[in-house]
Amino acid sequence: MRDVLDRLVDWWNEGHPVAIGTVVRTWKSAPRQAGAAMLVGPGGEVVGSVSGGCVESAV
Repeated sequence: MRDVLDRLVDWWNEGHPVAIGTVVRTWKSAPRQAGAAMLVGPGGEVVGSVSGGCVESAV
């Protein structure tokens, strides 16, 4: 999460648009727990993860 927050602050301070996705609830078997976050930067760069790789493209 620290890497996501550090990059978020950098992009925010530079005035870039960013999006953040956060896992808010899980059930049964889940690769990431609630609180896991993924940041999408101005050029489509991704920092962090919200799954085992299966839903990142949907975010």
